[in-house]
Amino acid sequence: MNRSTAREIAVHFAFELAFSDQSAQQLLDRELREEVFARRAQDEPLYAEFPGGDQREYIVRLVLGVGSRGAELDGYIAKYAKGWKFSRIDRVAAAIMRVTMFEVLYMPDIPNRAAVNEAVEIAKRYVDGEVVKFINGILGSFVRSEVPERE
Repeated sequence: MNRSTAREIAVHFAFELAFSDQSAQQLLDRELREEVFARRAQDEPLYAEFPGGDQREYIVRLVLGVGSRGAELDGYIAKYAKGWKFSRIDRVAAAIMRVTMFEVLYMPDIPNRAAVNEAVEIAKRYVDGEVVKFINGILGSFVRSEVPERE
């Protein structure tokens, strides 16, 4: 499994977290298991391969980060979604932006540009073109205003 696939799985879990009364750790304990991936793979090819050690750690770090810093990340989304109430933002879009913002803020080994580009590619698979532009715009403004550039 590559990092792009692991990132997309983390987005799935971050999306589920928004609808769950479970903690991020409880969700991971329930979902990040080989038998769950095997079952999901029947309908979703993304789950065809269970993540190895590094990719599993990456997924865990992203999901726990989104779980623990959700209010902070949502604050950034609200700040840069000018003219939009947070409640109107597509939930898939919010999950994608939360994961990406966590990566940009707290994972300095990931280049900002790569994180944003991956977010846009993931978004293209789940939301329409206008929402993709919305995500790209918010993430671009966020990165330019809030964090130093990393190559």
